[in-house]
Amino acid sequence: MSDAIALSAPPAQGLDALRATEFGYLDEQGHLYLDHAGAGLPARSRLREHAERITGGCFGNPHSVSPASAASTALVERARAAVLRYLRADPAEYAVVFTANATGACRLVGEAFPFAPGGRLTLTLDNHNSVVGLRSFATAGGASVRYIPFAGRELRMSEAEVDRALGEADADGAPRLFAYPAQSNFTGVRHPLDWIGRARGRGWRVLLDAAAHLPTNRLDLSRVHPDFVALSWYKVFGYPTGLGALVARRESLAALRRPWFSGGTVQVASARGGWHRMTDDESAFEDGTLNYLSIPDIATGLEWLEAVGIDAVHDHVTALTARLLDGLRALRHGNGAPMVRLFGPETTLMRGGTVALHLLAPDGTVLDERAVARDSAARGISLRTGCFCNPGAGESAFGIPRAALEAAGHRGADTVDDYVRALGLPFGGAVRVSLGAPSNARDVRAFLEFVTETYRDRPADGRGLPPRVHC
Repeated sequence: MSDAIALSAPPAQGLDALRATEFGYLDEQGHLYLDHAGAGLPARSRLREHAERITGGCFGNPHSVSPASAASTALVERARAAVLRYLRADPAEYAVVFTANATGACRLVGEAFPFAPGGRLTLTLDNHNSVVGLRSFATAGGASVRYIPFAGRELRMSEAEVDRALGEADADGAPRLFAYPAQSNFTGVRHPLDWIGRARGRGWRVLLDAAAHLPTNRLDLSRVHPDFVALSWYKVFGYPTGLGALVARRESLAALRRPWFSGGTVQVASARGGWHRMTDDESAFEDGTLNYLSIPDIATGLEWLEAVGIDAVHDHVTALTARLLDGLRALRHGNGAPMVRLFGPETTLMRGGTVALHLLAPDGTVLDERAVARDSAARGISLRTGCFCNPGAGESAFGIPRAALEAAGHRGADTVDDYVRALGLPFGGAVRVSLGAPSNARDVRAFLEFVTETYRDRPADGRGLPPRVHC
């Protein structure tokens, strides 16, 4: 599996054939889907499997011993085993907690982690809001919060800064959590997985956000051993939605302390006696009744992905990303000015298929991302605009001074547009194009043609655009 593929390397032929059989609805509907970082797409065969299973059996709430409940329980446990097997995780070391999404997995860790005075939460500045939000739990517990800044125009982290932030081994044993993404949802940068061992060797627990990484990359938990891994299954293979997982080392899970209990999390509880006993396994973190009709689709999804080959997906997406990056860099206005400003790496070395950019007018003015959203939608193109729920990457990519950010936060602005004006920005975000297993060379070519035909020699025009509802 290569990290950098030359522009001339053709995408995997097997995946091009898969486009016609499993994702034919894209071409049948004339849809150009370029938001794989936002959501994967479901294969037709997997949707048929789901329908056949739920119409061909009787499944009940797993919290019982009836035949219908036992059928559900068996499929749920099969899915747990499939997750561990796919991640090459030793069942004696790791457990799988099913959640609503990666955000739910992060919340479970944040609310139950023993943050206390003297403890620390360290985050890379490149993190999804779902990870950044852990700071609320940390500060409430009296722990300090530190961010590792970006270094260089590719928006990567400095190894020296990572080492400085992790420091030396802590003799007092105060609870410390280090959280970062295996792959950035903003720039596509893949951050080193060897930070995990480095941090754990110095007494840190490590939360790895794998939501953007897993759709196109292998994560081998027999080689790296994060304490917690957060992920969303719809990002990996499009279906089921509303399901994620926290994959946690059993020893680390045992160190968490849940602030409440609920149906499904307790072995026994008393209302009038005022006591309860939590279950002694991963179900203590699964609130209420699991989504037992959809959890089995995780197992079939992983089987489907194994049959396709995650290494083949990785190389396929890398090759297409190289074509996209080269094509974007080559776009020029009639006066020779570039049409695109890229954020993050401009090669495929240690980066995924997520590309953030600004489209530029001939005079270098940034074209409003709302205009790009409107124009692309009119052409049947699905892409993402805004800040992509990654404030640290956006603030750094756009060069916003910290003082301006602090001042804007204290002004009490009412709308996103108010914040944009307070920051003095001529734009409210960027454009994100992301590729996945169903993507092909025609998609890349069609997007480049759209940009050329729509924006070449076009001046910036912000008239008639709707207000920004969110970033």
